[in-house]
Amino acid sequence: MDYDPDNLFRDDEEDPEGEFFQERESSKEFVVYLIDARPEMLAQDAGKSESHFHAANRCITESLKTLIINRDYDEVAICFFNTKEKKNMQDLDSVYVFNVPEREELDRPTARLIKEFSHIEEKFLTKIGSRNGIIPMTRENSLYNAIWVSQGLLRRGSSKNVDKRILLFTNEDDPFRHVDGATKSDMIRTTLQRAKDVQDLSISIELFPMCRPGTEFNTYKFYAELLGLEGEELSEFLPLAAEKIEDMVDQLKKRIFKKRVIRRMAFLIHDDMWIELNSYALIRPTSPGVITWLDSVSNTQLKSERSFICADTGTLLQEPMERFHLHKNEIVRFSLEELSEVKRISSVPLFLLGFKPTDCLKDYHNLKPSTFLYPSDEEIDGSTCIFVALYRAMLKYQSSTHPQLVALVAQDDMIRNGVQLEPPGMHMIYLPYCNDIRSIEELQNHDSDTIPRATDDQIEKAMAVMKKLDLKEFSISQFANPALQRHYALLQVLALGDDVDELPEINDETLPDEEGMRRPGVVNALEGFKAAVYGENHDAEEAALEATKSGGEASKKRKAETAVKEAANYNWDDLAESGKLKDLTMPELKNYLAAHNLPVTGKKDALISRILTHLGK
Repeated sequence: MDYDPDNLFRDDEEDPEGEFFQERESSKEFVVYLIDARPEMLAQDAGKSESHFHAANRCITESLKTLIINRDYDEVAICFFNTKEKKNMQDLDSVYVFNVPEREELDRPTARLIKEFSHIEEKFLTKIGSRNGIIPMTRENSLYNAIWVSQGLLRRGSSKNVDKRILLFTNEDDPFRHVDGATKSDMIRTTLQRAKDVQDLSISIELFPMCRPGTEFNTYKFYAELLGLEGEELSEFLPLAAEKIEDMVDQLKKRIFKKRVIRRMAFLIHDDMWIELNSYALIRPTSPGVITWLDSVSNTQLKSERSFICADTGTLLQEPMERFHLHKNEIVRFSLEELSEVKRISSVPLFLLGFKPTDCLKDYHNLKPSTFLYPSDEEIDGSTCIFVALYRAMLKYQSSTHPQLVALVAQDDMIRNGVQLEPPGMHMIYLPYCNDIRSIEELQNHDSDTIPRATDDQIEKAMAVMKKLDLKEFSISQFANPALQRHYALLQVLALGDDVDELPEINDETLPDEEGMRRPGVVNALEGFKAAVYGENHDAEEAALEATKSGGEASKKRKAETAVKEAANYNWDDLAESGKLKDLTMPELKNYLAAHNLPVTGKKDALISRILTHLGK
């Protein structure tokens, strides 16, 4: 096993790319965007500002822009079906895989892919073409071919660490409506079997339905069976078919950025009772991407290498480095393997120590963002059953590389209007050790009368202000970081070659709500607090103080104007060249300094030196 000496003693907090802050590349996602290109998709409905084809392309473009920033290691492919031209590995008819040079068909999204795909409609009909999905008197099945091609694109990667998905965009709820009889039955059967084979390979198929003019997307005709929807799942899916095209961008973002497993761990409850858990990062701080160094000529990514050279002989060291500790003037050597064993206290990732009431858990105990835990039966059968029993008992009772004390807090599911807002499970809170908590040094003063204390009235007024300014149902997910929004907007404009002047205006949601602050209730609460703390005549006193300040500023302004006039009477360059600055008086030298907003303090030599420096002499 190879050991990195720099990483051996590094804490998780020192690694911003660590698994507790960012999702690892081991949980990346492969996505195939499957777009129906039949003529009905390209036709613009009466009263609509865009066609279904344009709407699908627009929301995919926006999702790719977001994906290239948030998860640039995910891989995507774009595939059209019901096309006149064909371009795919299997050489199947009516399927066209869109791509750009210097990129694999399933690869990370690039700026060139986004830019060319966003303008695909301008040349789609002339270079790719559109056709009806099923041609009468033929057995050509374009949907079957499209699913087959998508399966081929997603052949790479293990299902254990890669989520594979097919996102299907269409406005045709019955792709076989132009055929009938035994031919239709056979096409439906083979297509459903192909979809089942894909799903058996842990590839999910998700449908984005669009409604044609005067009709609603009827999932019962075909896609309910293809997606495996029945009962409550089908009733929950149907409202999605009636939603407007304008909502599809948000829907796609919700589906793309689902919570993914960042770590799988074993949980030892007692003796030999183990269960398997999946951990999820629900909320993590967002930061700009890591800088990547590129070659200035080839624009290829540079790889840094480090070598150790002997200080005595100058030779390149090939053997692994050793660490040592000086003990009683004797050098005690350690290998990296030995140091790793010293740091590893237990091989158990998560061990149950006992139970405590939730009241014992304080806010300041939380060292870093928590991790959400959910059971998995993938490796250890029965994990879900035991986890649910422990979870229910906790509701009634109400690993990092180094040993970490944690608290498991059970969370009940929250359902509102038939929608699950919070899932049932446990939050893993990372707790500090004793030396991680600093005692607050209180102000020591024997004369208690001199310490200012708030009166009961002032405390009551302050609480009234806090209640008026309280944000209802606050969540940190409601507010975007304006600095990061502008940062990524600039990167997007530069990468796509757009005009910088067309940079969208960033709405800073972190600024105070001025309109809300002007509400009568808030204004009255603030005025009451101000009167309780500063007195009734505070505004008049502030106005008098402001007038005094303005008078002093006016005096300073007059003095500065006088200094400018006086300094203009001398040729300072000639005086500096001839060395006659020392013949001037202190007030005359200060006139020059004041006229140029320079400090006027110090002895005469310091003033002359300051003038010469300003003149560049």
